[in-house]
Amino acid sequence: MKESKVKYLIIGAGITGLSFARKAKEDYLILEKEKTIGGYCRTIKKDGFIWDYSGHFYHFKDEKMKKDFIEKIEMENLVFQKKNTKVLYKGKKINYPFQMNIHQLPKKEFIECLYDLYNKKEEDKYKNFLEMLYGKFGKAIVDKFLKPYNEKLYACNLQLLDQNAMGRFFPYANIGEIINNMKENTDKSYNSEFLYPKSGAQSYINAIYEELDKNKIILNTAIIKVNEQENYIETINGEKIYYEYLINTIPFNNFLKLFENIDYHTFSDKLSYNQVLVLNLGFNKNSKHKEHWMYIPDKYINFYRIGFYNNILLKDKLSMYVEIGFPKNVEIDVKKELELTLENLKKLKIIDNHKLESYESIIMNPAYVHINEEHNRKLDEIKKQMKKVNIYSIGRYGGWKYCSMEDCVLEAYALFNEIGKEVIKNES
Repeated sequence: MKESKVKYLIIGAGITGLSFARKAKEDYLILEKEKTIGGYCRTIKKDGFIWDYSGHFYHFKDEKMKKDFIEKIEMENLVFQKKNTKVLYKGKKINYPFQMNIHQLPKKEFIECLYDLYNKKEEDKYKNFLEMLYGKFGKAIVDKFLKPYNEKLYACNLQLLDQNAMGRFFPYANIGEIINNMKENTDKSYNSEFLYPKSGAQSYINAIYEELDKNKIILNTAIIKVNEQENYIETINGEKIYYEYLINTIPFNNFLKLFENIDYHTFSDKLSYNQVLVLNLGFNKNSKHKEHWMYIPDKYINFYRIGFYNNILLKDKLSMYVEIGFPKNVEIDVKKELELTLENLKKLKIIDNHKLESYESIIMNPAYVHINEEHNRKLDEIKKQMKKVNIYSIGRYGGWKYCSMEDCVLEAYALFNEIGKEVIKNES
């Protein structure tokens, strides 16, 4: 068996793994099981259409990272958009977030929402995500949009999720903010403005990749075993690689199954998440709709969100992504869902006599991880055990959390700095 040694062994060549390597600069090795870099942040170019694996748009809270992004892509290759999104509710377009725009509903429904919002029973702590929604927004707003939409997105009973399952990404609003918004419309969501590369979201990933040593990024190489006692991994190609630090960015449930001396399999199987089928669709002509994306709460429609690349990139042919949620163990019939999607797009008057010129399907598995307190405690316990033997699991899927691409990059940088401080401390 071929053997080698490296200081930083990174599993996964997505945005998190590449960002850590960018900081490490020299003594690192990235192993990626796919034939290309990018993870879920990949771009497909087909028949004149540009699609991502799903809707990936860049919005920043860190100004240094925003500056770096603009320098890497260059301004002339970027589009800057003020988000234009709607909830498609009973054939009517309501501004997103729904709860901030209930005044746009028919009068009877508006009064119902406002009455329930005023009379809601708020608590200091909630048992689950659904209970939090009712406590914060009242019955009508939840039953009309928040419950059905999130049930479609997460493909599960919302009582199984922690009250903070979406963290800072959930658009909270109090009654005062909702009422003030009736006069002056404000979008308080975290991504009210965004940047997007003209060549697709993967452009930024490619820019990071170009900074790295290509000889230290090994594609088509899956890991089959982690020996945390002797600090090595084994690959599917029969290679043994020793490491000082192991940085994991692949889904945590899959990572746990690789350990040779610790039985994490039982907990791995308990971790909850859902799949998402993404249908990227290219049509022969444009659409009358000018939004960037729409939310669909109707339980009789198979998809929960649709997006319009043509409206972001200002193209003259309708180019869409469609997202459909499924439980984790369901086998997805892509052909059936494509046919149903086209029927539903016509039913919602998104398309009429459009001809489908091209399409691409992607199954994200896992897609959204399901956060609950019991699993969080166990996750924290396992991560503490791993840290003692220089193993770290980070990123959206490696860390098993809901976060943005920016968060993943910043977490990778922070971990590198943390490890560096530990090394200095130990050497002194």
